Amino acid sequence: QVQLLESGGGLVQTGGSLRLSCVASGRTFSSYAMAWFRQAPGKEREWVAAILWSSDTTYYGNSVKGRFTISRDNAKNTVYLQMNSLEPEDTAIYYCAATQTTLVSASSFYAYWGQGTQVTVSS
Repeated sequence: QVQLLESGGGLVQTGGSLRLSCVASGRTFSSYAMAWFRQAPGKEREWVAAILWSSDTTYYGNSVKGRFTISRDNAKNTVYLQMNSLEPEDTAIYYCAATQTTLVSASSFYAYWGQGTQVTVSS
């Protein structure tokens, strides 16, 4: 079983940066990938980024490519999302998730989710 706890959200001005953390506990070795999703009010959940558990291979959604970086610290069982050049459109609740499948961009294939952390980017 996998339990996830994300943190690091907050209020930042346009162009600023935040670093989100997701601490994983339990059977993390059974996960194929970890990912970040986000959801803004009135919008569908959006895939942000993913990183394979067994390697450093990363994938990014088009809306954050070049601005966000996903990374891991295996010793700490932690996944990070470094968010730079933030825009008001990035405002959302950010969730970390774990999947045992290869469909890393599809939320329906993630079995484990954190509770979310709010990111607000002011104009």
